[in-house]
Amino acid sequence: MKELIIHHGPRVEHVDSPVPSPTQDEVVIKVTVAGCNPKDYKTHWVPTPINQGDDMAGIVHRVGSNVFEFRPGDRVVALHQIQSPHGAYAEYAVASAATTAHLAPAISFEEAATVPLAAMTAALGLYRALGLPPPWAPRPLPGPLLIYGASTAVGAFAIKLATAAHLHPIIAVAGAGLDFAASLLDSGAGDVVLDYRNGLERLQRDMADALAASHAQSVHAALDAVSEHASWDVCTPVLAPTTPLATVLPYPETAGLPGGPTQAQLIMVGDVHDVFGEKPGGREFGYVMMRALVRGLHQGWLSGHPYEVVPGGLDGVQAGLQRLSEGRVSARKLVYRIGESSFGKQT
Repeated sequence: MKELIIHHGPRVEHVDSPVPSPTQDEVVIKVTVAGCNPKDYKTHWVPTPINQGDDMAGIVHRVGSNVFEFRPGDRVVALHQIQSPHGAYAEYAVASAATTAHLAPAISFEEAATVPLAAMTAALGLYRALGLPPPWAPRPLPGPLLIYGASTAVGAFAIKLATAAHLHPIIAVAGAGLDFAASLLDSGAGDVVLDYRNGLERLQRDMADALAASHAQSVHAALDAVSEHASWDVCTPVLAPTTPLATVLPYPETAGLPGGPTQAQLIMVGDVHDVFGEKPGGREFGYVMMRALVRGLHQGWLSGHPYEVVPGGLDGVQAGLQRLSEGRVSARKLVYRIGESSFGKQT
């Protein structure tokens, strides 16, 4: 089969590989659509080049001996284990059965492929890091929820999950994707979206006004879906010493967190595969949440992220990663139809 290895640069290498075999708890999926994430080009911290694709939707090809939920021919969406072999940028990929879910015919492979990594990251941030209530156990918040990077896939899924649990008001911060972020919010429930492009001073004034409108001096919880380009200058002034903060990248020591640099809890999507082994319950969380996310798609209380199909299948991954690395993708996910690759139809 054909697959891609992602090198620093980013540089994409096309290689021929054998079709993978599953371990006892895995499924092999014939990939129809692979999704792209910003982490896929951030390879400077990866010791060995690898197939970086983690989001996939397609057809089950083979299952491991312990797998009971799936069989060949099933239509599925799955989250591949980060930094492990046999990723989604290939004709066939491997996923844990725990982070694989059945996909109804009404949900397209393209929409489904936007969901796994970003939505799981948002869920880990909201529920594991911030301790907020999920949609199946909603309860009011005593103060606003701050979501920085509201038009990113992680930020948008965080808004959708929070809205499904009736967590308001939401103070969202966005830039070029401001209109998209606004479309996810409920102004009647006190939600607002603020534009960071107006400059830090104006943004901090707008944040103060939003807090005053919600009769709060600080936010109840915060999720920073960007965690770079000085997003901490916006988030930290509205945190109380006990306010939980979830970040997708480590905050610097100079961030000025009221509770110190250890207050920020780094979201690690690898927890759902027990990659780091430091947070018990991650595997169980991933199993339950993957099915809850797909149930949300089926029931309509959750939707995938807006997406763009990059022409050429695997041949388009190099251009897609380059665009991501240059910041030329906003408020949408890039996805690749594997069958459009130059090697022709999947084998």
